[in-house]
Amino acid sequence: MDKDRDDGLRQALKAFSMLGGVGIYFVVFVGICVFLGYEADTAFGLGHAGRLVGILVGFPGAMYTLYRQLKRGGLV
Repeated sequence: MDKDRDDGLRQALKAFSMLGGVGIYFVVFVGICVFLGYEADTAFGLGHAGRLVGILVGFPGAMYTLYRQLKRGGLV
């Protein structure tokens, strides 16, 4: 009985660590795009347009790269 519980706990920890890694990757990817947009705002005087473009590029870009990695099994 304890072996089943240990196996379940091990699987839960593995899933938690994988999903935590995915979340951190997503936040870092979008954060870098927003930062680059902020730098473009300050360099070219764009107002908030650079940050908005950073969000609009970063979010789908992160989703696409995560999809590719999950599809080929790179995050497991």
